[in-house]
Amino acid sequence: MTTSKARSNLFRRAYRGVNLRVQRATLIMLGVVFLAGAIVSAWFAGEARTSAIFAQLQVIQQNPPVWVEVPMVAGEYLLAPTVILLLLAFGITRLHPQPRPWSRFVVVTILLALVTRYVFWRSLATLNLSDPLTGTFSLGLFLMEMVGLVSSIIQLGLLLRVRDRRPQADRLEAAVAVGEYLPTVDVFIPTYNEPEFILRRTVIGCQAMDYPYKTVHLLDDTRRTEIKALAAELGCEYIARPHNHDAKAGNLNHAIAQTQGELIASFDADFVPTRNFLRRTVGFFQAPEVGLIQTPQSFYNPDPISRNLGLEGILTPDEEVFYRQIQPMRDGTGSVVCSGTSFVMRRRALEASGGFVTESLSEDYFTSVRLAAQGNQVIYLDEKLSAGLAADSISAHATQRLRWARGTLQAFFIDSNPLTIPGLTLVQRLGHLEGLLSWFSSIPRIYFLLMPLAYSFLGVIPIRASLREVLYYFLPYYLVQLTVFGWLNHRSRSALLSDIYSLVLVFPLAATVIQVMLRPFGQGFKVTPKGTASDRFRFNWGLGWPLVLMFVVTAISLWRNLGWCLAAGWSGEHLRGLGLGWIWSSYNLVMIGIALLVLLDVPRPDPTVWSDLRRVVKLTLELPGAEPQTWWGTTAQLSEAGAVVELTQWGIPPLQEGQVLAGEIAIAEENLQLQGSVIDVNLDGNSPLIRIQFAPLTLEQHRTLVETLFCRPGQWKRWDSPGELRSLWLLLKILFQPRVLTRNLNVKALPVAQS
Repeated sequence: MTTSKARSNLFRRAYRGVNLRVQRATLIMLGVVFLAGAIVSAWFAGEARTSAIFAQLQVIQQNPPVWVEVPMVAGEYLLAPTVILLLLAFGITRLHPQPRPWSRFVVVTILLALVTRYVFWRSLATLNLSDPLTGTFSLGLFLMEMVGLVSSIIQLGLLLRVRDRRPQADRLEAAVAVGEYLPTVDVFIPTYNEPEFILRRTVIGCQAMDYPYKTVHLLDDTRRTEIKALAAELGCEYIARPHNHDAKAGNLNHAIAQTQGELIASFDADFVPTRNFLRRTVGFFQAPEVGLIQTPQSFYNPDPISRNLGLEGILTPDEEVFYRQIQPMRDGTGSVVCSGTSFVMRRRALEASGGFVTESLSEDYFTSVRLAAQGNQVIYLDEKLSAGLAADSISAHATQRLRWARGTLQAFFIDSNPLTIPGLTLVQRLGHLEGLLSWFSSIPRIYFLLMPLAYSFLGVIPIRASLREVLYYFLPYYLVQLTVFGWLNHRSRSALLSDIYSLVLVFPLAATVIQVMLRPFGQGFKVTPKGTASDRFRFNWGLGWPLVLMFVVTAISLWRNLGWCLAAGWSGEHLRGLGLGWIWSSYNLVMIGIALLVLLDVPRPDPTVWSDLRRVVKLTLELPGAEPQTWWGTTAQLSEAGAVVELTQWGIPPLQEGQVLAGEIAIAEENLQLQGSVIDVNLDGNSPLIRIQFAPLTLEQHRTLVETLFCRPGQWKRWDSPGELRSLWLLLKILFQPRVLTRNLNVKALPVAQS
């Protein structure tokens, strides 16, 4: 009874603490908004003191300090700084395609100098405070720019501390390979309603890891009899609990109490590790201060953005910037983020910090914050050692991203807030602050969409700047940043493509940010649906209607801008208005048009994951009225359900409608023989191309196939995203030739050949 009362009192105290933090953070935000609104209202109302202050500020803007003005000696050499800095930046990026410490330092120093110069110019010489309406938009634009620049400046500073632990992993792996360091490892696979065929693949992959002292546990939070039977069939441990309290975090904490391994590795239900995952990560725990090692997420299917645009294999996955640039940067500051899958933790450190955090949707993020605050090292190995399923549709993609945003921003309202939790250093807090601020970037992005409309419909010109000033201050900053953007993020994303990725979810993200700041715990955990199929085009109107509205209004504003300038003349303020309103609106219109194409999900009738894996095969077929014949070929694509084989010899007959040819396919390199049927023969190319559907597989056959498809060390390769010029060409091509006009819908799905 006493214990029950103590727990009840503890809960009430904790609730009051959370409620106090919610009120404080929300009141600060609302206070800032109301204060700004009161000042603007007083200005519009003509309140004498407020109007006098803004009039004085306008005088300062019209007479800026001499050191902010364009030097008279610049004259005809206004473009010289831009050309010199561009040549320097371009030369460095070509001399060292991958950033080195010295080259990164030079580039970051140049960018910091240019951005500082730009901020002084914007704040002291470009604001237009001539009247309340124009001044409000001008100040709003300036403040929105500064929100983004604060995050960029922090990121530039932290980029000087990037770490790469792959050479360290090479050294530490030796102790594991020779058996000098082999701690016991519990491998967790938490699941909630994922399809059985996805879980089967993941369990087989975890069991295939080349490590002797591991135990695989399937953590079923839906208590399904078929999943319990799957665990028994595959020979892994099955753990369920009588309730679903605290979602994934509660599931993991329940499993911790049922197990005792020295280390805990965890994989989402759709993530399959390579065979060497534990060999590459366990060695780091020889250092007793290491509490967590995180590895990047990779994906064995294209994300919905690249698929809907028809750029599979060209655009890098959405998470690449985070895992190529942000996590190595955070590793240098001790602020690595646990990503919920493909990580290893020290049990002792995790238990000492209180287990997985249950007070937020982002249990992974805040668990790593707590570990670091307790004095543990949280580190990052930038090596692709696992792969999972990207979201199937843009709707699922949005569900996932909005959950991440909501969970991360709950930091302001919980004990594990990385900005206030005791134990973190200033540099660690800066690393987390950059991540928190990045979610607020959706609000400035919407303002930038709306700003050209203010010129068109209200006649507002928010920036006072001559062409000389633009060439001297803005152009060097913009072009140098554009030149080194992809280089600094290791070619994971171009600036133009980043703008598209941010624009797709800009309205729901902004709404989520505001909702969280007002009501942080208003929504629960939503699982991202995966492994689904669709046989038709589907436009996501829930996400798309704000962009459709913006597209229509922006198109109207373009017409108004052009008509206004033609009617009023092409000089002075009108010319600047054309540059601001017409060119800016044109850019927004193109970007919104491409974002709308992203929201049109293309058909995906086949949920099977196909791999472009080349393997020599021997094919023995039973031909009607003849002895079985043998053909040799090479797989063009391979999956758990079938294969596409390019034969090296002719002689295979075309199939009649509905006809199949039974036979056996032998993959020599894997010592694997599979029964199957030829369901399609294509004789139009340089060599026969046949499509084979596998017969039901035995468990051992399925294990071998999964290991071949998903578990080969080093198989998940990186590729570079297109540069700025190629990105521009691709975006224009997509806009005028969208996939809806070129997509071949005649695709038949193969059922997965289950054991």
